[in-house]
Amino acid sequence: MTGLHWPSIRGRARADAGPLLLVAVVVAVVAVLVGATPPMLRSTSDEATRDAVRRAADDAAVRVEAEWPDDYGPTGGRLRAPRLADDVAGLSSLAASDLDPALRSALRPPVATVSSISMAVTDGSVQRRLQLEYLRTESGGPEVTWIAGRAPGPSTRDQFAEIPLNGAPWPMQIGLSEADAAVLDARPGDRIPVQDERRNPYNVRVSGIFRPVDPADPAWQLAPWLLQPAANRDGLGSTRFGGLLSDESLPDARLAFRSDQLRRSVRFDADPDRLTWESAQALASAVATLKGQSAVSAERDTSLKWATQLDSVLRDLRDQIATASAQATVLLLTVLAGALLVVSLTADLLTRRRARSLTTARERGASLPAIATELAIESVAVVVPAAALGLALAAALAGSASVAWVLPFLLLTAAVGPVFGTLAAARATRDKRSPANRSARRWASRTTLLRRVAVDVAVVALAVGALVALRQRGIGSTDEGDVGLPAAAPTLGALAAALLLMRLLPRGTGGALRLALRSRRPLVLFVAARAAATASRLLPALTVTAAIALASFAVTLHATTDRGLSDGAWQAVGADARLTVGSEAAGSTVAIAGQVAAARGVSAVVTARVVESERFIADQTSIVARLVVVDTAAFRRLLAATPLPGLPDPAGLAATNDGTVPALVRTGDGSLRPGTQFRLPLRTNSAIPMAAIGAAPAVGNGDDVIVVDVATARAAGLESAPNTVWATGPGAAEAFRATGADGRLTTRAEVLEERRTAPLTAGLVRLQLIAAGALLALGLLGFALAAAASAPERWETLARLRTLGLRPRDAHRVAAGELLPVAVVAVVFGPLLGALLARLTVEPLALSVLTGQVAVPVTVVPWWTAELVTLVAFTAVLSAVVATESSVRRKRRLGDVLRVSS
Repeated sequence: MTGLHWPSIRGRARADAGPLLLVAVVVAVVAVLVGATPPMLRSTSDEATRDAVRRAADDAAVRVEAEWPDDYGPTGGRLRAPRLADDVAGLSSLAASDLDPALRSALRPPVATVSSISMAVTDGSVQRRLQLEYLRTESGGPEVTWIAGRAPGPSTRDQFAEIPLNGAPWPMQIGLSEADAAVLDARPGDRIPVQDERRNPYNVRVSGIFRPVDPADPAWQLAPWLLQPAANRDGLGSTRFGGLLSDESLPDARLAFRSDQLRRSVRFDADPDRLTWESAQALASAVATLKGQSAVSAERDTSLKWATQLDSVLRDLRDQIATASAQATVLLLTVLAGALLVVSLTADLLTRRRARSLTTARERGASLPAIATELAIESVAVVVPAAALGLALAAALAGSASVAWVLPFLLLTAAVGPVFGTLAAARATRDKRSPANRSARRWASRTTLLRRVAVDVAVVALAVGALVALRQRGIGSTDEGDVGLPAAAPTLGALAAALLLMRLLPRGTGGALRLALRSRRPLVLFVAARAAATASRLLPALTVTAAIALASFAVTLHATTDRGLSDGAWQAVGADARLTVGSEAAGSTVAIAGQVAAARGVSAVVTARVVESERFIADQTSIVARLVVVDTAAFRRLLAATPLPGLPDPAGLAATNDGTVPALVRTGDGSLRPGTQFRLPLRTNSAIPMAAIGAAPAVGNGDDVIVVDVATARAAGLESAPNTVWATGPGAAEAFRATGADGRLTTRAEVLEERRTAPLTAGLVRLQLIAAGALLALGLLGFALAAAASAPERWETLARLRTLGLRPRDAHRVAAGELLPVAVVAVVFGPLLGALLARLTVEPLALSVLTGQVAVPVTVVPWWTAELVTLVAFTAVLSAVVATESSVRRKRRLGDVLRVSS
C-alpha cells in the first residue's frame, strides 16, 4: 500500500491531540519571540540613534566659524560696514549650501551668532559681567517686544564712518531683557560701564528693554543669559548678563571690538526626530567628508572651519548597535536550540505512543514513504498555523514580523516528527536478525559504539571550534541577521557539555544499582533499577540539562551586564560626582573644592587638571591621550574609597629626575607601557620629557590615560591649574549643586540611570531575562515530557510491584527516584555549565561596549538565584508529575494489571 490513509491521519491526530497541541504552543511562542526580535531591534536602533543625538546635545551639533574680513579704510582706520548683518546671514546661507543634502535634511534650521568677550561691569564690588550677543535665524531672529525704549540702532548717522585705530571707545547700543535690566537697575539711555581683562573700557548704552515673544525659541538656548542672569558662568560667585545686538547696532559692535574679541559662527542642531539608524550611517559618512574638507582652524582667513562630534557619536553608536545585534543573535540561538530539543522530545513521545500503530500499518503493506508523508502532513497541519499565529502576534507587538529566523525553525520542527516516526516504523519491521556468532555480535556492538563516539567527537569538535572562533574573532564577526559559527558557540558548548554528561549518567546510575544490590532495603533496589533504566535514554536528559545550562548562561549575562553598568558608571565619573569647570571659571576651582569639602555627606575631594586630548610623542609616533595632573596621594585616597582600581604608588612618582616627569600610563594599543620614554610637545622645538614608571587606572571614558603628579608638573613648567573636581560621599552631588558653580556636573547615579535606560541596553537586558525565562520553561517542559514518555513502562512496573505488596506511598517514592537523576544533573550541572560558558564568552561578547567599561566586565554568577530557582522549579514539577500520574493510574483495576503481567 503506497497511498495515503486519511482515516489513519485523522485518527492519530485525535488520539494524540495533547502532544500536538503542545508542539503548536511551542512553535507559536518561539515564532512570537523570534519573529518580533529583529523588527524590535531595528526600531530600538532607530530609537537609540535619536536618543544618542539628544543626549549628545552640543557634541551632535554641526558648527562652522569664519574669521571676519579685514575692515581697514582708505586712510588706515577701520571702516564701518552698515550691511554687516547681511554678511552674517550670507555666512549662514553659504554654510548651508556647503552641506550634503542628506546631512542638511537631518539638521534643524541654522542659527547664526555673533558673540563678544565677557566684560566686567565696573559699577560695584559684585562680580557682574556683560556679554553681547547677536542672534539670527532663517526668519530673521527670535522675536521680541520692546516694553521700554526702542531697539538698538546705529551710533552714528554716517553709515560708512571710518575710525582711527587708537581712537576713543566706539559707542554701541544694546537691548536688555526685563530680568537683566531689573538686576542691573538699568533703563533706556543708561550707560553700562564695562572693561575687558586688560582694563580697556567700552562704551555700551542701553537703548531699550525687551520681552521675548517665545522664550522657548531654540535660538535663545545658545545664549540663555540674554533672558535671565546666569550665575557662575565666569567663575564662582560671578553673574553673567547678556546684551542683545540688532541688525543696526551690529556694525558698531564690530568697530568697538577687535577681530579676536567678536566671534561669528553658525550652528546647525541635529534633528533627532528625522533620524533613523539607516539614515544615520549615511550621515556619519557625510560629516566625515565635511570635516575633511574644512579649513584648518589656525588659518587666519574667512574660509569656513567646520567642527562637530556627530560622526564620533554615530561611530560609537554603530559599535553599540552591532554588539547588541550580535548578542541578540546569540540569545535567540539558545532559545531556538532549547525549543528544537523540546519538539524533538515531543516527537519521541508521540513515536513511543504510536509504535504499535506504525508497526501494524507497516505490516499491512504501508510503505515508508507513505508513512513519512502521512506524518509530514500531520506535522505541517500543526506547525504552519501555529507559526502563522505567532508571526501575527509578533507583527502586532513589533509592527512587523521577520520570517528569516522562523522559516528554518519551522522546517526543522515540521521534519522532526516524520523522521522519528519513519525510523521507528523501519526499525520495527526490518528483517535484519541478530547474529548468532559471538564475534559478529561483538563486532556489531563495537561498530555501534564507534558510531556513537564519532558523533560525540563531531559535536565536541564543532563546539570547540565555535568557541575558538568566538574568542579569536569576537562577536563583531556576526552581523545583524548573520547566524555565524561564533554566535552559536554558547549553544553548541552547552549541547556538547550536556552530551558528555549524559554519556556518563548511565555509568553513575549503574554504579548506584550495583550498590543497591547489596542493600537490604528492597525500595532502594527498586529506585536504583528504575533510575538505571530511565537514564539510558539520551534525549530527555540532554534536553533538560542543555536548556537549564543555557538559561543559566542568559541569567549570568544579565547579572554581568548589570554589574558592568555599575562599574562603568564609576569609571566614567571617577567618583560619586565630578565637576568640570568651564575655561572662563577655571580660576575658581580651588574655591569650589573647598566649599564641597566642607559640606555634609562628602568624604573626599580632589582637584585635578584634565586635558581630554593631549598629544604625546613616543618613538616618533603621535599618541593622543587624556592627561590628568593631580595630587596623586590625595587621588589614591579617593580611589581607595570607591570600587575603582587603586592608583599605584611606584617610587619616584612625586619627584622629577633631570627634568623628566614620571607618569603612570595606560593605552589601549599598548604603545605606552612602564619603562617607555616619551615627551609632551609644548611649542615649536620645545617639549617636556616624560617617563612611564607604572600603569594608570582607567579615568573617564576611553582607554588612553596619562597621570602625572601636580608637584612634578609644576617643577617641569607644565600647566597645572585645576579644572576638575572629584568628590565622593552620599552628599557629593548636592554639595556641588549648592555651590552654583558654572560647569558640567556629572554624577554617578545619573550616568548609571542614563545607561540602564538607554534603548539598546534596556532592550538587551529584557531579551536576556526573556531568554532565561523561556529556556527555564523549556527545561521544565522537557522534564515533564520525559516523565510522560516513560510513564507507561514505569507505572506498569509499579502496578506489578503493588500486586506484590508495595504500598502507594512507596510507589510514589520509586517514581520520584526514577526521575530524580535527570533532575539532579540539571539542577547541579546546568547552572555550572551556564556559568562556565559565560566566563569563557563574556570577553568576546563585548559586553563592555554597552556597559561603557574599558576593561572586560567581571563575570557575575548569581549562584543563589540560579540554583534556588532551578531547585524549587524542578521540585515542584517532579511533585506535580508524580501526583498527576498517581491520580491517573489510581483508577486502574487489578484485573487489567494482572492481564498485562501475564
